[in-house]
Amino acid sequence: MHSRKEKLEAFGRLLDIMDDLRAKCPWDKKQTLESLRHLTIEETYELGDAILEKDMDELKGEIGDLMLHMVFYSKIASETKDFDIADVLTAICDKLVHRHPHIYGDVEVANEEEVKANWEALKLKEGKKSVLQGVPKSLPAIVKATRIQDKARGVGFDWEKPEQVWEKVEEELQEFKEVADQKDQDAIESEYGDLLFSLINFARFKDIDPELALEKTNKKFIKRFQHLEMRAKDLGKNLSDMTLAEMDIYWEEAKSL
Repeated sequence: MHSRKEKLEAFGRLLDIMDDLRAKCPWDKKQTLESLRHLTIEETYELGDAILEKDMDELKGEIGDLMLHMVFYSKIASETKDFDIADVLTAICDKLVHRHPHIYGDVEVANEEEVKANWEALKLKEGKKSVLQGVPKSLPAIVKATRIQDKARGVGFDWEKPEQVWEKVEEELQEFKEVADQKDQDAIESEYGDLLFSLINFARFKDIDPELALEKTNKKFIKRFQHLEMRAKDLGKNLSDMTLAEMDIYWEEAKSL
């Protein structure tokens, strides 16, 4: 591992390169906060893929890509005299010190839950009108539901035990069944949303990340489906020409791999 001096030098080199690119590269000179936004979101998902694949070389590269974006945003803001990278780093350091009084102050905590509760309480003291205010509007719905529930739990609004949550899941499932065959699409959608929200809630009590669990199932389905496609190709067939019974043979085969 590198020394602190080497780490600082590496970060300084990135800042110097960013200055060069912004001054000399036609593409980099053209970028704005808005034009970089969708690229940053894409890079974040690529980082997530690398984490799931446990590919450390890829992870290193994706962290670098995101680091570049953070430096890029700060460089653009410095040109408008709003802030620079030093302001960014100072602000996050100050926030971390302020929100960890059990480390940098005289507050005592017994466990992780008390740390979370203190964190949310401090945010309200800082001027937040709601504990849910910090949940980004553009988050994917499953991630957003998880964050909403986490934040509500941080101030004590939560079920006491998983059995209660499972009862809620069963209640929502029954309500969904009751409207599923009706023609009221809004009612069906509403009850389905309630069912998903309750399942996500139950996942928290079982220490399951619902987004991660679903993504693993996505990857599993892709792998099995691509095996099915390969076997169909070996037979000189298209999937559309095969019966479900024929496809099921190779699907079960894929499950055993």
